[in-house]
Amino acid sequence: MGRLPRRLGYGEEATLVEHLEELRWRIFIVLGALVVTTIVAFVFHTQILDWLNAPLPPHHRQPVTLGVAEPFIVSVTVSAYAGFLLALPIILWQIWAFFAPAFDAGSERRVLGLVACATALGLGGLAFGYFILLPRAVGWLTSYDTAQFHNLIQAKPYYSFVSTVLLGIVVVFEMPMVVLGLVYLGVLSSKTLRTHRRMGYFITAVVALGLPGPDPVTTALELLPMWILFESSIWLAVYVERRSPARYAAPTVPES
Repeated sequence: MGRLPRRLGYGEEATLVEHLEELRWRIFIVLGALVVTTIVAFVFHTQILDWLNAPLPPHHRQPVTLGVAEPFIVSVTVSAYAGFLLALPIILWQIWAFFAPAFDAGSERRVLGLVACATALGLGGLAFGYFILLPRAVGWLTSYDTAQFHNLIQAKPYYSFVSTVLLGIVVVFEMPMVVLGLVYLGVLSSKTLRTHRRMGYFITAVVALGLPGPDPVTTALELLPMWILFESSIWLAVYVERRSPARYAAPTVPES
């Protein structure tokens, strides 16, 4: 089989022991990448924390810690998350290289195209969440009813809140990929999506109201891209069905 880990070709056979050996080496590579990227992130953890604290109002940009070890633990935890994000391309590539022999060249191109689109949508959602949504949501929440509350921003809950908001908006931006997957599996069709378009817009509005963004401006900023993504999903389904009309044709009922 040669030096490991080596990506097998389509249909290339290997023994169970060789597959397990390949898997073992790929796990080692993933773990090594995580260790290296986490260490790099910890070296620059001050800059990362400044970046995460930027959405806070100026007088709240030093979150409170309540324990002796909490500053170190929070710094290590944030560095681990950042290290995972930095190592994610390597992790995904190792996973893909292990399963790629099961796909022919045509399927591989389609999968890589979907991954590229999903990555672009995810980065777009991350940028939208950080630069537009998060500052408005954090600003509104930290200034709420200040006459009744003395708000101290604790580090661990704040970073958990930021992670939840950014992850949520990234998941929302992946809506076209989810719809495309459901169309590919036959669960949805472009006709169904167009027929129930109004219901889809209503459900999207309900989801937008449930996301962090309690003021009307922030809710509108969330809702607009979600409507655009929903409409894009419909036309993406139309495009996919037109590319392979035989696959998505409605089954005919035989005459009795």
